[in-house]
Amino acid sequence: MSEVDRAWVATRKGLIELRRARSGWAVHRTSFLGEPVTMLLPPDAGGRMLAALNLGHFGVKLHASFDAGATWTEVATPQYPPQPADAEGPAWKLIQVWSLERAGATVWAGTMPGGLFASRDFGASWSLVRPLWDDPRRSQWMGGGNEAPGMHSLCPHPQDAGDLVVGISCGGAWRTVDGGDHWHLRADGMVADYMPPELAHDGNTQDPHRIVRCAARPEVLWCQHHGGIWRSVDSAARWQRLHAPVSSFGFAVAAHPRDAETAWFVPAVSDMCRAPVDGALCVNRTRDGGRSWDTLREGLPQRDCYDLVYRHGLDVAADGRSLLIGSTTGGLWSSSDGGDQWHTVSLNLPPIAALRFG
Repeated sequence: MSEVDRAWVATRKGLIELRRARSGWAVHRTSFLGEPVTMLLPPDAGGRMLAALNLGHFGVKLHASFDAGATWTEVATPQYPPQPADAEGPAWKLIQVWSLERAGATVWAGTMPGGLFASRDFGASWSLVRPLWDDPRRSQWMGGGNEAPGMHSLCPHPQDAGDLVVGISCGGAWRTVDGGDHWHLRADGMVADYMPPELAHDGNTQDPHRIVRCAARPEVLWCQHHGGIWRSVDSAARWQRLHAPVSSFGFAVAAHPRDAETAWFVPAVSDMCRAPVDGALCVNRTRDGGRSWDTLREGLPQRDCYDLVYRHGLDVAADGRSLLIGSTTGGLWSSSDGGDQWHTVSLNLPPIAALRFG
């Protein structure tokens, strides 16, 4: 089955597999019914995929499938080393697996509280990337609305498994080019308007809500930041601020896989008012690197709408035309023409944490 004809929806009450037919998207199968799924790694060519669950009192769990979601097996979860008595910051205890990506033979997991883990046996074991964890600047990271900092964005280079850009709330953007042995803070140009003036340009205080990479031109990255929208054309060495219509605040961003000039964002009013502007859900799209914008509304609710789209609630397929939007109130919409028109898939799903084509 083509990637553009199958998608996965991680929700508070299970992992939903969607299939697309002529009549549109429909639910094909639900796994982990009733359990909160926070993140997924869609299947590779061999059908291997991962799902992360947050079971509250019972903790964080990871499950692997080797048949594209037909059956699941519990695997290891990332574990932090013992915390020294004098260690600063939050407890070294896994709160959530917030991001999952693959790069060659490695699966990367970004967690809360701000850890990066690597698995080279598809989840049977995990190792903490100590050079980043042990960087003294990590002690300055803070939770962006959460009790601890979280690593929500993992952007592997599609041709170089050692090149990885990560995004942290709040800890800026970091890059390694040697598989995690050495790290460089890469948030130059971002501005944290919520910080005192003397710290506003400090890369280590930045709160990128989501960072994504263009697959065809991996030196181009897009960032939906707490304070607006940024773009880099030099592998995160420098970020340029962009200004979108309606609002530049939001959480989600998707990058066209082949056209480095095109990206999509879902605006909201502000941090203090996390709702669509004027009660009307829309998508901002640029096709020229942020110089101009289209605000796309056709098929999306334009009245009395309260749907918020979180970091991983927007995805674009490999064809660059198929998109899905999922909200915290269970709304799910699809587009097959790059966002010009949207179609309602469902309005009564559980709250949606993540979407992935697969």
